[in-house]
Amino acid sequence: MARVLVIGASQGVGREAVKALLADGHHVTAFSRNASRLAINHPQLEKRDGDALDATTVTAALHGQDVVIQSLGVSVGLDAMLKGTTLFSRATRILVDAMMANGPRRLVAVTGIGAGETRGQLGFVYDALMFPLVLKRVYDDKDVQEQIIKRSSLDWTIARPGILTDRVATGSYRALTKPEEWRAAPIARADVARFLADEVREGRFIGRAPVVIS
Repeated sequence: MARVLVIGASQGVGREAVKALLADGHHVTAFSRNASRLAINHPQLEKRDGDALDATTVTAALHGQDVVIQSLGVSVGLDAMLKGTTLFSRATRILVDAMMANGPRRLVAVTGIGAGETRGQLGFVYDALMFPLVLKRVYDDKDVQEQIIKRSSLDWTIARPGILTDRVATGSYRALTKPEEWRAAPIARADVARFLADEVREGRFIGRAPVVIS
């Protein structure tokens, strides 16, 4: 079993990834600003409070790990819609530099559908309405995040989930690498987490960035 650091573990996909990894028998370090408040207890879980933008704490958290899962998020409120963010690119620059210098080599990062080459490939409603009105400025930074990862020499996988929901996990997903298959379909956060945990174990998508949907 692997030792896995989950950055962004306190909510959303990151929290679900902690659960999935523990279920698979891994030793998990949950890293976030409020990791100590995480309502999950397990003998193979370590909770570590830290800031993804603090290079010192990120570097310290990497010690002894085999794999890193990065699952960061921002609230897509009016401020983010108008001004955007630099969280994803700044945190990823810190993480990738630290991993390149000190290890580990394996990174599984979560961005989203609409990032990278999936932009403009998802149908009229998403591409012409939802994306430019709500997501564009945030996803501009996710594009930078993806480029930082792809330009590294790490063994990386980028997961681009579809439209996230809090539905009960189905235990299944589709990981799509062909542009003709991409679409803005829903997926439960817990099913994205299952993909991440499977990727930790199997490494089927190293060097690729699949769209992950139900």
